[in-house]
This record gives sequence, C-alpha cells and structure tokens, in this order.
Amino acid sequence: MNKADLNKIFNDMSNLHVMVVGDVMLDNYWWGNVDRISPEAPVPIVSLDRRESRLGGAANVAINCRALGATVTLASVVGDDAEGDSLIRMAEDAGIETDLIMKSFRRPTTTKVRILSRNQQMMRLDDETTDDLYTEEEHPFIDMVLRYLQRVKPQVLIFEDYNKGVLKENVIKRITDHCNEIGIITAVDPKKKNFLSYKNVTLFKPNLKEVREGLNMPLENTGLNELNAVHNKLNEVLDHKITFITLSEKGVFYNDGHTSGIIPSHIRDIADVSGAGDTVIATAAMVYALTKNVHLMAEVSNLAGGLVCEDVGVVSIKKDKLLKESELVLCK
Repeated sequence: MNKADLNKIFNDMSNLHVMVVGDVMLDNYWWGNVDRISPEAPVPIVSLDRRESRLGGAANVAINCRALGATVTLASVVGDDAEGDSLIRMAEDAGIETDLIMKSFRRPTTTKVRILSRNQQMMRLDDETTDDLYTEEEHPFIDMVLRYLQRVKPQVLIFEDYNKGVLKENVIKRITDHCNEIGIITAVDPKKKNFLSYKNVTLFKPNLKEVREGLNMPLENTGLNELNAVHNKLNEVLDHKITFITLSEKGVFYNDGHTSGIIPSHIRDIADVSGAGDTVIATAAMVYALTKNVHLMAEVSNLAGGLVCEDVGVVSIKKDKLLKESELVLCK
C-alpha cells in the first residue's frame, strides 16, 4: 500500500457515521502514594492526590470512533444518578451524540473505581447490576434505536457487550435484522452470555478467552488451521461474514470465508491492556466500512490495539500516531 491511499482512508474516516450500542460505564481512577500499612487491618493506606474519570465500555468504543474522526451516536441505558449525568456530560464534551442514552431508575450507572499507586492498581471497586433490561425499558429502547436507524442510516453499527444487561437477545436480533434490511454494517465485541446470539452480523470480534468460553472448547493450539476451524464452527451458528479474533501477545486472526491469516503483534512497552479491545473493534469496523479489505482491517486495528496498551488506564487511540505507525508498517 502507498502512503497516498492510506492517507485517503484516514481522511475518509471523517465521512463515517458510527452508532455504538451497548453497555456504557464510568471508569474512575484514584491516584495516590502508599507509605505505610493500616493499623486497623493488614492493608496499604493510599494517600490520594489525584482523581480522574474516563468513559468506559461502549462509551470508550464511541470515543475511539470519535478520535478517528467519525460522527458518533451512542445508544445505551444508564442509571438516573449523578454518575449517569457525569457520563452523558463527558460523552457530549467528547463530541458524541447522546440523545439515545436512556435513564433508568431500576439500575445504577456502571461505575468502576481503580485505586493506583506508582502506576500499579491496588484495588478496583465496582458499582453495577448485570440484570437484563426490564420489558418496559427494553421495548422503548429498541423502538428508539430502530427509528433513529431508519431516519439517519449511519454506515456502521457496533454492538459493545459487557454483560451488563442492555444487549438482551431480542435487542440484538431486532437491531441486527433492521441493519441488514437497510444495508448497515454490523460489528460485534461479544461476551459470554450472548456469545451465540449475534446471528447474521458482518464482523464478529471476540478475544481468545471469549472464544474458549463461548464455544466451551480449550483451544490450546492457536495455529491458522485451528482458528479456521473456529471460524467454521462459529459460522455454522451465526451465519456471519467475518471472524476477527484478538490473540493477545500473539496478534490477531481474521477469516471472511475466502481468505484468512494471522497477523503477529508488534513489540511494545506494555503498560496496561485495559480498553484495548474497544480500540480494536472501533478501528476494525471503520477501516472495513471504508475499504471492505479484511487484511488491511486486521493490520491497522492490530496496530491500534497495541498503541493504546502503552498508556496506563483506558485511553482512546490517537489518530495521527496510528497513521504514522501504519505508514511505517504498511508502506514499505
């Protein structure tokens, strides 16, 4: 690939409208120092000196799409609480459309508090429910999303599933069916609970752990033949178009039924893998929407996932940095 073609793809990202549907969360980071052990219990005392909040889950996928230049609409359900207000405000500040975020008095906004000292995580506190949406929430949510899809017709819809209850099987089916009817690309970052519910999607992107859990198979060998067999097994159930599996330090695997391959990871100074999957699905969905080239999709999103692992905590991709690295790797 030459630089002009690659630059055009990155420039054209700004012409995409991406809709992200799924479980959003608020990631809070409390930074401090540990100088002594508590006299009350054998635990460290963390003297806090800085606090920071970041968008997580489906909201982090949305912010990665926005960082790559797309117009982004986020559809989810949060609690009718201060954390939900904060999440919506942060999303709006990031340039994300939030009109499709519903508030619920039945569930809290998923919030994770990470306590860190010297770039090491000491503890994580989770405030959440994993109950499915109630019927009286589910149907208005589906109707709201379907009306928006019909009216606006974004080019891409990404399902971001964290098993927090927004993506029920009926929600998945109704939205996927409508996207297929009107020609919208669908990409999925699945979790175990709904793993085999994403039938007829365009791009199915689990990680290796999710494949093992979702298919209930050990998959000790991750060579090309074994992973192609995984694609075939998934395709028998899902009838999807593309399998894209992240393999952690081993890279990524792709198969679209015609071509397949494994792209190895690049040597990095890894600081934190949190949120890397969010970056990968955002990048992969957008690159595929623009090029329909699964190999290029895998190459660029593999680079994107590695880049965000160099920073501590959940961070979004930097478009200029990704373009520069893509040029170095792909334009030789």
